[in-house]
Amino acid sequence: MSANLPIASGTFGDEPTLTFPETAAPEGLQVAVLEAGDGPAVEAGQTIVVNYHGQIWNGGVFDSSFARGQTINFPIGVGMVIAGWDEGLVGKAIGSRLLLSIPPEHGYGPRGVPQAGIGGEDTLVFVVDIVGVE
Repeated sequence: MSANLPIASGTFGDEPTLTFPETAAPEGLQVAVLEAGDGPAVEAGQTIVVNYHGQIWNGGVFDSSFARGQTINFPIGVGMVIAGWDEGLVGKAIGSRLLLSIPPEHGYGPRGVPQAGIGGEDTLVFVVDIVGVE
């Protein structure tokens, strides 16, 4: 894993805590496999089932399905979620835990999501557990 990505505590199924490096967020979409799953690869067009933790680079948590205690499902690879998820999750094995560093151009763009506290220049960091597909 790149030295300039955050470190996530816990293992698959655990709500993570992120520890950020003292460097700025890296350029571009970064995807690190924290735990490799042994299931089939996720394909574009499938409905994926995940647990996730979302946090602003060196900032607060803006959303967490772990905290809500339930997974979420959505179509992947077809433009229904942010580009960083479509690009970062397709092709990864079910059962994997991933860390994604998503710059604004692969996230919510220059508008951000003010109601969630996400600014237009914020890099988003997600820890995603790929639970399955439907």
